[in-house]
Amino acid sequence: MNYRVLETLDDPADLRKLPVKDLAEVAAELRRFIINIVATKEGHLGASLGVVELTLALHYAFNTPDDKLIWDVGHQAYGHKILTGRRSLFETNRQYKGISGFPKRDESVYDTFGAGHSSTSISAALGMALAAKIQNNTTRHHIAVIGDASVASGMAFEALNHAGDSDANILVILNDNAIGIDPSVGALKNYLTSVKTGSQGQDNIFEALNFNYFGPVDGHDIEKLLEIFKTLKKIKGPKFLHVITTKGKGLKQAEDDQVVYHAPGKFNAITGELTPKSKDAQPPKYQDVFGLTLVELAEKNEKIVGITPAMPTGSSLKYMMRRFPERAFDVGIAEQHAVTLAAGIAAEGLIPFCAIYSTFLQRAYDQVIHDVALQGLPVVFCIDRAGLVGEDGATHHGVFDLAYLRCIPDLIIYAPRNEAGLRNILYTAQLGLQLPIAIRYPRGRGNTLEWQLPFTKIEIGKAEHLIQGSKLAILATGNFTDIAVALAEEFKGAVSVYFFGFVKPLDLSALRRIFETYTTVVTLEDSAKAGGFGSAVVEEAAHFKFTGKLEILGIPDAFIEHGSTAQLYTSIGLDIESIRQKIKSLLSE
Repeated sequence: MNYRVLETLDDPADLRKLPVKDLAEVAAELRRFIINIVATKEGHLGASLGVVELTLALHYAFNTPDDKLIWDVGHQAYGHKILTGRRSLFETNRQYKGISGFPKRDESVYDTFGAGHSSTSISAALGMALAAKIQNNTTRHHIAVIGDASVASGMAFEALNHAGDSDANILVILNDNAIGIDPSVGALKNYLTSVKTGSQGQDNIFEALNFNYFGPVDGHDIEKLLEIFKTLKKIKGPKFLHVITTKGKGLKQAEDDQVVYHAPGKFNAITGELTPKSKDAQPPKYQDVFGLTLVELAEKNEKIVGITPAMPTGSSLKYMMRRFPERAFDVGIAEQHAVTLAAGIAAEGLIPFCAIYSTFLQRAYDQVIHDVALQGLPVVFCIDRAGLVGEDGATHHGVFDLAYLRCIPDLIIYAPRNEAGLRNILYTAQLGLQLPIAIRYPRGRGNTLEWQLPFTKIEIGKAEHLIQGSKLAILATGNFTDIAVALAEEFKGAVSVYFFGFVKPLDLSALRRIFETYTTVVTLEDSAKAGGFGSAVVEEAAHFKFTGKLEILGIPDAFIEHGSTAQLYTSIGLDIESIRQKIKSLLSE
């Protein structure tokens, strides 16, 4: 594929040498370049296609990297990466040892601020603007590009409130396309829709926050954007530009089905048609086991309520939202609100299931402690994407939840080993618990085709002895338990396997028997070794005065980068072959 102009652009300085009339051709080439790469390498598509013209105009009008450009989230930053010296590397995007799919400070000077999650850009830009003022730099511009779904977050409003009360040289650009990953929700979304149509009946909310407001403007009109940027550069203080874009712009299927084409997997770069999936029967995704099981339970239990912060498709709460719309809520990108909303619902005797990714629950840690656990409210946290999640990398891995949840009093923690375990713990939770419970499960598919089995109540805090062995005991939690079982079967009676689904409360009776029986104990988990399941076992080993050898296998004390989950687990010694060699070594000692 020939990219006549794009191939001459190695950084934004080259872009600025072009006449404005050539930018439309660059936009077409950039859009086609993104489509061609993502079609075969996979990644996030629609968001970056929607901001091609905006990206070009920003780098053309502002003196990046001296002027600071901060992208909110980063799904929309592919064009930015390609224009800032990474065009030749873009085929490695999200690949093991390749460039990140998100802005990353140690990857490029143009990546001013890392952005894996949403709603941080305004705070970061304001911080940089205030730092510039302290350093007597009055000419530098600070631009935050934030989506309409992200700007509804509490953190974004906190930053707007602060910025509007300052004289900081900051420009907030609202990329308004009415969708995040799923369609945007809430009153602010309705307000922005009325602004676009000129039908709002109240004062402009951003002007009320002391911003100089401009727009709405067509985000695909490069010349208009450049004209507005020329004006905005002359205005000091906080400014707000409302830009209207179309997510997926330039690929018809991506425009028509913006949810699917947010990250569509492989597709035909010319026609846009998705690569057909295998028609062979496959085990379900864990998220679908959760979503479909919740509907099944809600059919009989009218107390069940579903909540998710902006991830109805990703978490599969969409099934309950369709079946019981009055009992299922997408609250937008507002993790803190989601947790305390669940607490309020639980306080009234209903049973809220709060479906949230492990990496996003971190944002609501205070609420989990103060609003849920401290008050003993039986919220059910359904923690999706636990463990390493693959190509999204360090910002999205769900490796810290066991460590940060385990220290909270009066919180039950359960990690099912398979689909049946997830179904049964959901069933057990809705029967009525006196305490909150966190249920963690991985991204991707399970291993059972016939998974919709009759429900069985799970005894809280009980471990299971799965395989009897004479020399060594593996204590496993979560879906890594099946690896332990497979290895134990290889070692012919030498290795015992215990499944500790409950990381809290631990089965202390089982632990005592294990410490009395074995001189070598191995713990296995897909979470951080520091503070996780293995740490819990070590604490109890000290209490029981265990004098044998205890080995913790888990995620090391480091941020794990992006790549396939298989590559990543191999890189840290948590693939089956590495674990096999570790067990073999321990048995030979």
